[in-house]
Amino acid sequence: MQTTIFNTPVITPVLRLIARLLLKLHGWRVVCDRQALKLKKYVLIGAPHTSNWDGYYFILAALKLGLTPQWMGKDKLFRFPLGSTMRWFGGIAVDRSKANNLVQATVDKFNECRSLIIAVPPEGTRGRGERWKTGFYHIARGARLPVVCGFINFRKKELGLGPVMGMGENLKMELARIRDFYRDKIGKYPEHFTPPA
Repeated sequence: MQTTIFNTPVITPVLRLIARLLLKLHGWRVVCDRQALKLKKYVLIGAPHTSNWDGYYFILAALKLGLTPQWMGKDKLFRFPLGSTMRWFGGIAVDRSKANNLVQATVDKFNECRSLIIAVPPEGTRGRGERWKTGFYHIARGARLPVVCGFINFRKKELGLGPVMGMGENLKMELARIRDFYRDKIGKYPEHFTPPA
């Protein structure tokens, strides 16, 4: 397993205490579906994703909950001088310009590991897009794993893990279920949110 901010000996326990303090100072509450905490492997949706602040709060919440997630980001984020730092924060570089089979590679990674959480921001960008990217769904189906709805709600100053959802064969129906959950979750810039469709 890759050494990250979430599992570095000595440092991570200290960071967990700092994360709790920062969340309290910011006035944010972390809520969690308890079923999600029992799972060792799942695909974690990260939405709404409308600001760089989402990542900051995501890290604080993951530290508080004792999670060890990894996340996918544009390969540009992983270039010198910040590459090693981004990896330490749990990042996995993704080259979107190449026609590589990211879904299958991620499924294979899940199959190799006894414990793995991969966070996927299905909006793909902080600006408003046409629709969600459905890689999270195909990864979950391919690896036979559930999806957990990670969320942030700036209006309520609340974030955490929502329901655990098994993904059925009908993508349209699954997106409708997910859309219902995110209906009242408000990003920092609501006008930039791309709803599941």
